[in-house]
Amino acid sequence: MDKASELKRILSLKLDWNKARLDFFSKALISLFVCKTINFKEIAVTMPDSSSRVARYKRIYRFFANFDIDYIVIAKWLFDIFFSNSTNYYISIDRTNWFWGRAKINIFMLSICHEGMSIPIFWTMLNKAGMSTAEEQISLISKFTNVFGSDRIEALLADREFPNKKLLSWLVEQNITFYMRLKHNVDVNIKSKKFKSAGELFSHLAPFEQSVFGMRVNIWGSKVYLAGSKNSREDLMIVITNGNPKIAIACYLRRWEIETLFQCLKGRGFRFEDTHVIDLKRIKKIVAMLAIGVAWAHKTGEWLAEKKPIQLKNIRGQLRPQYSLFRYGLDYLRDLFTQEKNNTRDIRTAFNQIVTSSTSEGTG
Repeated sequence: MDKASELKRILSLKLDWNKARLDFFSKALISLFVCKTINFKEIAVTMPDSSSRVARYKRIYRFFANFDIDYIVIAKWLFDIFFSNSTNYYISIDRTNWFWGRAKINIFMLSICHEGMSIPIFWTMLNKAGMSTAEEQISLISKFTNVFGSDRIEALLADREFPNKKLLSWLVEQNITFYMRLKHNVDVNIKSKKFKSAGELFSHLAPFEQSVFGMRVNIWGSKVYLAGSKNSREDLMIVITNGNPKIAIACYLRRWEIETLFQCLKGRGFRFEDTHVIDLKRIKKIVAMLAIGVAWAHKTGEWLAEKKPIQLKNIRGQLRPQYSLFRYGLDYLRDLFTQEKNNTRDIRTAFNQIVTSSTSEGTG
């Protein structure tokens, strides 16, 4: 079986692109898995194409320089692979950034928490170093609500760089529940008078202890609840919410799934930082390709785990999966692409994971 041709056929079910672009993208996606890096020169070397390596490189460059991607189509596709419109989900926002020379690459992403790794849905490029503004945060979340509706959001999760007066006010107005980490030095007001700082409210906690402050408080003009906990090193974590404070800590901890996503995009997966591209529009297109690759690997891992569950390994006295669903699927697909002879049925089943909806699989 010609794997590139089969993948091209599969991709045509979701992407309304011409044959030449589908042909390129299917071959580039296969190469991404084989070389496990987004570096254009490496992809050109491993791309299954009869043209010269130089011609392949130019083709990659032209695609990301000239072709306009409909990111709403990509978002709906990624959503449909894992999720359904009948369930609510935890969404997480965060940034990942690095320098290439003097250029600052700063990606602001919204993802949906899912099985230990969040699934990328929308992302925007920040043309600056440092944090996003409230306007940028509201704009990114609005992209999700405009396409899928705010009623699909069980709660928004975010780290302590994100809570601010304008964002909290907007979330309350939109009736969106949030669980976000809060900085210790934020003033807590009871009615209109300052009571204490957030850190002072929970300074009494012992290691492994959790607590909910017993009343609603006023922070930046919004009425919210606070919960706190300390870990074994006595690091204090404070979570601000307009939802149920009793589950605030547990809900917030799912935010880590977006960190796992970033690891899969970077060092543990497709080595995003290997790209030498600094043009923000092109990087946004590269993220689209990586998002599809990450989603495909994770969904394939889910399919494989149904057939043969991942073995547990004793790590420091705790039984943990030997590897993640993403790694399970990534290794399987890489092996599939590098072997000359494969079972046609296995290839088609693995390829179908990139377009199979959660409702048909029952995994939403």
